[in-house]
Amino acid sequence: MGFWGRMLWTLVSGPSGRRGGAQGRAFSLWPPRPPLPRLLNATELVSHWTGVFEKRGIPEARESSEYIVAHVLGAKTFQSLQPVLWTQPLTPQQLLCIQELCSRRLQRMPVQYILGEWDFQGLNLKMAPPVFIPRPETEELVEWVLEEMAQRPHVIEGQDGPRILEVGCGSGAISLSLLTRLPESQVIAVDKEEAAINLTCENAKRLQLQDRIWIVPLDVTSEGSWTHLLPWSPMDLVVSNPPYIFHQDMEQLAPEIRSYEDPVALDGGEEGMDIITNILTLAPRLLKDCGSIFLEVDPRHPELVNNWLQSRPDLYLNLVAVHKDFCGKPRFLHVQRSEP
Repeated sequence: MGFWGRMLWTLVSGPSGRRGGAQGRAFSLWPPRPPLPRLLNATELVSHWTGVFEKRGIPEARESSEYIVAHVLGAKTFQSLQPVLWTQPLTPQQLLCIQELCSRRLQRMPVQYILGEWDFQGLNLKMAPPVFIPRPETEELVEWVLEEMAQRPHVIEGQDGPRILEVGCGSGAISLSLLTRLPESQVIAVDKEEAAINLTCENAKRLQLQDRIWIVPLDVTSEGSWTHLLPWSPMDLVVSNPPYIFHQDMEQLAPEIRSYEDPVALDGGEEGMDIITNILTLAPRLLKDCGSIFLEVDPRHPELVNNWLQSRPDLYLNLVAVHKDFCGKPRFLHVQRSEP
């Protein structure tokens, strides 16, 4: 029996636990108990946990508390809650749930993992550690790909839409966004991590897109890995948000990233180029003539990638465009295959 149940039973039965009788009547002679604490409402809870998070140095303190409270109340954001819920007292069960979720945030668990879901390009995706959490910048990558695709027709062997390869699918965010926005497209999504493969499969089914995506466990760094993808070639484009963090920068990452996200999805080697160069080496064997590669990279990479491509003329790849993110940093690359 919980605290509230025990208190109610005492009020009804008396301290002995038996209903009525002398003990029950004697109960009225005891000193009065203090009044029950008032249950907090959503607005008060957000303020309370914001203060706790700020005191403990938790980043985005208010945003974190708003997302958690809204989630427990069945909404995606605090602002989308019905106004009546802002001031309506929460139940003891809701309070306990919020306390449990906030305790995870105090341990620096990312909000996306705490909630178990996150929106990307308007799609609600399941999130689970240690699979890489898609960032807002990657939504810009998807938008740029869509803009480029809209400018040219794509017809392969009678298909109406493009055939796309995503390297390092993670949660499936990029692949599933492109499938949603390009209704005639097909995607081959690869990742070497079992957790990522399973999560992409689950999200594809969640969005009922499983019939247009092939999810393949594959390590692009292994010799001859490209041969496993030949049945789906030629591709119109390759897209990837690969591990691109310089190895020496890994220790500077926030605790949320270091402690919970898979370092394999982040660490790009000494110059952050290990997986990038593997993708660039792999792509020409699978792309059609004038096919494209779209990459999200570190701001230091455009020059490094361009120099690397110039040293590999046998790949027939050219860096044709660099796109800045919303912070004004060169973040996205468009590399195109030219005819030999």
